[in-house]
Amino acid sequence: MAKIAVFDMAGKKVSDMDIADSIFAVEPNTSAMHLCVVNYLANQRQGTQSTLTRSEVSGGGKKPWRQKGTGRARQGSTRAPQWTHGGIALGPKPREYGFDINKKVKKLAMKSALSCKVADEEMVVLNELSLNEIKTKEVVKVLNALETGKKVLIVVPEKNDIIYRSARNIEGVKVSMVNTLNVYDILNCDTIVVLKDAVSKIEEVYA
Repeated sequence: MAKIAVFDMAGKKVSDMDIADSIFAVEPNTSAMHLCVVNYLANQRQGTQSTLTRSEVSGGGKKPWRQKGTGRARQGSTRAPQWTHGGIALGPKPREYGFDINKKVKKLAMKSALSCKVADEEMVVLNELSLNEIKTKEVVKVLNALETGKKVLIVVPEKNDIIYRSARNIEGVKVSMVNTLNVYDILNCDTIVVLKDAVSKIEEVYA
């Protein structure tokens, strides 16, 4: 098993922790990670865009001029796509962009993303993040002590409103629970800060 340093809130190393090679040291599969990122972004799309076809635009019931003899092209309605104020031909309609991914692929992508962060030394394990009250300054202080990048993902083992509400106003910082962790958030951050208890829970879930 590989080892990773564990830091306290002051940014000082307090111990080393064993992490599972089967989760944090696998050969990254870029295809699986790419598929999961595309899936995540597709699922975020609302798909509510809609345009009016010629049958949905009001007006245009009368034929603008007679069929023959005018010297102009034949027209049946002023709401055909080639007319100003006409309907849209082949325009977008409400649809669902999301799609499903095999569970094994999701698991492989998650392991690959975590392994990439460990290999690039962009994963920091924090022994605890104890806040007595909602205080954004305290979270900023901890992140500065850990020398994280601008984009930070904080992973907590379970729901913690104090941590969430303390960090939500910090630009580039996101708090995620182990059960809501996704490949896109892991790859999209400069540093992933994982609480010690969350590491054990990740190993339990993805073992």
